[in-house]
Amino acid sequence: MSETVLDPVVPRFSIIVPVFRVQGFLRECMDSVLAQDFTDFEVIAVDDCSPDRSGAILDEYAARDDRVQVLHLPENVGLGLARNAGLEKVRGEYILFLDSDDTLTPGALDALAERLDASGSPEILIFDYARTYWDGSVRRNLLADRLDESGAPSFTLAERPEILDLLQIVWNKAYRRDFVEEHGFTFPVGYYEDAPWTFCTLITAKSIAVLDRVCLHYRQRRQGGNILRTTSRKHFDVFDQYERVFGYLDAHPELSRWRPHMFRKMIDHYLTVLDKPGRLPQNATAEFFHRAARDYRRRLPAGFVRPAGVAGGKYALLAKDAYPALAGLKVAGKVQRTVRKHAGKKVRQAKKKAMDLRYQALLRQPLDENLAVYSAYWNRLPACNPLAIYEKAKELAPHVHGVWVVKQQVADSGEIPAGVDHVVLNSPRYWEVMARAKYLVNNVNFADGVVKREGQVHLQTHHGTPLKSMGVDQKRYPAAAKGMSFRKLLARADRWDYSLSSNQHTTEQWERVYPCNFESLDAGYPRNDVYYRASAQDVLDIRERLGVAPGKTAVLYAPTMRDYQVGYVPRLDLEKISRELGEDFVLLVRTHYFYDQDARLQELQERGAIIDVSGHPVVEELCLAADALVTDYSSIMFDYANLDRPIINYTDDWDTYVRSRGVTFDLLSGKPGDTPGVLATTEDELIDAFRSGRWDDERATELRAAFRARFCQWDDGHAAERVVRRVFLGQGTTPDPLPQHDRTVAPTPRAAAAAAGLIKLPSPRTAADDEATGATAPATPGTSGSSRSSGDSDDSDVEMAG
Repeated sequence: MSETVLDPVVPRFSIIVPVFRVQGFLRECMDSVLAQDFTDFEVIAVDDCSPDRSGAILDEYAARDDRVQVLHLPENVGLGLARNAGLEKVRGEYILFLDSDDTLTPGALDALAERLDASGSPEILIFDYARTYWDGSVRRNLLADRLDESGAPSFTLAERPEILDLLQIVWNKAYRRDFVEEHGFTFPVGYYEDAPWTFCTLITAKSIAVLDRVCLHYRQRRQGGNILRTTSRKHFDVFDQYERVFGYLDAHPELSRWRPHMFRKMIDHYLTVLDKPGRLPQNATAEFFHRAARDYRRRLPAGFVRPAGVAGGKYALLAKDAYPALAGLKVAGKVQRTVRKHAGKKVRQAKKKAMDLRYQALLRQPLDENLAVYSAYWNRLPACNPLAIYEKAKELAPHVHGVWVVKQQVADSGEIPAGVDHVVLNSPRYWEVMARAKYLVNNVNFADGVVKREGQVHLQTHHGTPLKSMGVDQKRYPAAAKGMSFRKLLARADRWDYSLSSNQHTTEQWERVYPCNFESLDAGYPRNDVYYRASAQDVLDIRERLGVAPGKTAVLYAPTMRDYQVGYVPRLDLEKISRELGEDFVLLVRTHYFYDQDARLQELQERGAIIDVSGHPVVEELCLAADALVTDYSSIMFDYANLDRPIINYTDDWDTYVRSRGVTFDLLSGKPGDTPGVLATTEDELIDAFRSGRWDDERATELRAAFRARFCQWDDGHAAERVVRRVFLGQGTTPDPLPQHDRTVAPTPRAAAAAAGLIKLPSPRTAADDEATGATAPATPGTSGSSRSSGDSDDSDVEMAG
């Protein structure tokens, strides 16, 4: 007896998403699909052996949504063959192609399904798109009138040949799967792979329909990610693609009427490649022209009529293989455009460089291959990631001499550590080292007047994991942008060669909000290495210097700045908090470094209510000294999570903060990975969190573990080593990050004091103890069941997370 096998339900759409090096945009792409109101679809995501973490992101989506299927290709095959791999897996009635940095508009699939029904299930449905730009502007396709729906619901190409004038790409069309399979359409290798597929499908289809609606946003990458902006001989692939188009016509003589149309599209395409600056290497332009001229003569249809005007003139030059004449025509056209642009206007002068003649002369001198310039926090004291890299470079790359850039007042303060070579901002030696140093390392940006020379290596270390919106996202939040010039911001980011990151979330954010051609350096934050290196004695020494007695529970309160406020505005009654927590607690209060010293904090310190640590130069020491962290939205929480100690977020103005600044995830969701521990929105809730023991109970411990796993992904004590090996020594980012369960963090202050015999740890509480006493005393930090191992700026001030 034969067994009947039922086919699975066929979805309406199969959406093929080829993926390669798009981790900064991929989530937006996938979310635009999975958030559609129309849900009858499958996604075939093809990881084309992407060298970044795009494949892992796809796996996350597949684990959450069974409509997503991921194919991981063993080697990089290119866009066309990646799409073919997806075609082998599709089950849907219609096939859509979506590039992984583009997005579907809300309601797109619903609109497509309705139009397909209304037009009688055509073989091809063409829909509209809009270009989106980094500055937030959106521009609809200029030929949208070709998508007029007023005529017959479906038609043949012969009835509306003007459809060929649309941008001939694959992702603005839905293809009926049986039509594709019947004719065996596949994508070729190489650049311009859309041309053979698009032209061959359109001239073959017996029924075509249009949808006059923007269903897709076509991202215009500011830099990278687009072959049309790549200078390469790969643009010669266009000849092979049209060889395939005409090969298809040769194999299908019934389609010969389309030869003149395909000839025109071919020549227009060749001329576009020739006309667009930056596509062809300079020494290849003449060769390309001669190849195009050969195809012109070889493919010229009988009776072909050239277009009128300048375009017709270029056709004639190709017909004669007259390259010098075309080059002259291009120059003349450029001159005419320049004259028109400036007619009746005063010619604008080029912006003057912020440098003197000496700096210009220095820029022509050879680079010093063994010189590195460091700066941190707009030329304040050596600190943060640059300082940790500087120290590790002295160990692993001693041949590289490091020089720090500092402000004059910093140099005059006497606080720069002995033996640290430094230059004063804008001094003669400053311009010399900036001109000649091989390496530039900063956690913000160098001044606009600094020229990035060919051969220089710029490492942007940043100084925090971004909860708040950054980069171009700040355009939506004027209170945060404060009149920032985003073009200048991106011009500064254009100088980066490496962008340092401590977790995948940060990497994706930086790549998306700074659309520039840097390489993400997924190494961890070097400033956090100390959390895995510090000993028990180090912890005790720091606390002693701060004046924290053994056995005291030190709570570090470190709020961030508010873009919607001017100056430091206390959000807590610190005196009340100190009083209510009692003598066993001590508050360490640190204001954001943008604020000046606050007289009220000094007064509270004099009265013994707090210890004001706002001026302490090393924030990592404060974290090592603290038993717990109270913050709001400051990036300090991501670094402190390395220590696996309690984090309490005081979020009384969350809604206002989100509206004024914007955030990258919902800190208050309560979901593992989003929320690091206890949340409090009032002073009484904050006090109760400590009194009840919730600040370090089992739930808080679980949330902290998930938060740590997400945001301390690559921090293991070896981040600085990975950075120095990659940037200064040209090696890989080795050693690989340790698994979290193999990492040893600095001991808690209480464990350090106990190990030194300064205090005695109490026995862990049990349920029987609580039942016998009826007590709900505050939990002792480190004993609640948590698992711990022992052992003058310009408008760039708001660029980085902090």
